[in-house]
Amino acid sequence: VQLQASGGGLVQAGGSLRLSCALSGRTFSGYAMGWFRQAPGKERKFVAGLTWSDGRTYHADSVKGRFTISRDNAKNTAYLQIDSLKPEDTAKYHCAVRRGAIDSNEFVYDFWGQGTQVTVSS
Repeated sequence: VQLQASGGGLVQAGGSLRLSCALSGRTFSGYAMGWFRQAPGKERKFVAGLTWSDGRTYHADSVKGRFTISRDNAKNTAYLQIDSLKPEDTAKYHCAVRRGAIDSNEFVYDFWGQGTQVTVSS
């Protein structure tokens, strides 16, 4: 299984980005994928997740209304749309998958992508 995250960059506060996570190596029915972020010197935190088979989503309270997770089954790609970016959104964003339900605990995820850096300037 491989995950390839992309789409990060340097943006001004108030801007938007769409992160992508391309999945390969198997079919992902029965799997959940999650987006996490880790700011410098801080713990990695869950921001959003979805179940691959039915597209059901969950967003952490801290990002509701600004972050939207989605997936394109045909392309085996998941997305994280981030709107109204704030400097505190600056972090490395990682995608991960696990067999089973969405979970905010990073330690239950089996496969991880390398991450993509998002930097928001004020």
